[in-house]
Amino acid sequence: MTAKAACFDFLHFFRSWVSNPLRVAAIAPSGDSLARIMTSEIAALDGPIIELGPGTGVFTRALLARGISEADLTLIEYGPEFIDALQARFPAARVLQMDAAHLAQADIFEDEPVGAVISGLPLLSMSPRKIASILAGVFTYMRPGGAVYQFTYGPRCPVPRPILDRLGLKAVRIGGTVRNLPPASVYRISRRKPLELSRERLRYRGSDVEIDVAAFSGETGA
Repeated sequence: MTAKAACFDFLHFFRSWVSNPLRVAAIAPSGDSLARIMTSEIAALDGPIIELGPGTGVFTRALLARGISEADLTLIEYGPEFIDALQARFPAARVLQMDAAHLAQADIFEDEPVGAVISGLPLLSMSPRKIASILAGVFTYMRPGGAVYQFTYGPRCPVPRPILDRLGLKAVRIGGTVRNLPPASVYRISRRKPLELSRERLRYRGSDVEIDVAAFSGETGA
């Protein structure tokens, strides 16, 4: 990426943060050092891949550098201000504007399950109910052995321990970097044992997934 493009991305990201700091949750795009850690365990054979909250595409470019085919990428972005740039930069990827909490009902993969999910979502600013809905959704599409890679600016995993326990998941810190604004850590979230989560078994009330996520309200971090 050129210096001009990097400056454009910073200004774009910063304006988005100013307009909605809870949704964006950072004043600048993630750095290359964090992107390398986030994608370090992903290989070309792991496709298809879902990326949640790609923003300006820092992790997307790192995935391409790891050998992932652009056509194997599904980019889930909620912020409309990022959609046009993502479509222009990654024309072969599938770019969907949607809330990641609604993934389970979206039916975006009918055949081959995904090998990994890269998440740039600001989980620390989300409710336990929404975090549980996002994780339950992505693991309905995940093949055995697949994992979610999530970064955080906090001192521990951003997924509360009760949510991990109820969904049969485990979180392992795989690295961190101070060469990011702000410094960040990366966690691999995977199944502890085979977990039967399917779109057919998830029931909905309005837009909320009913997997006893109400019990997570008010619960704190792991």
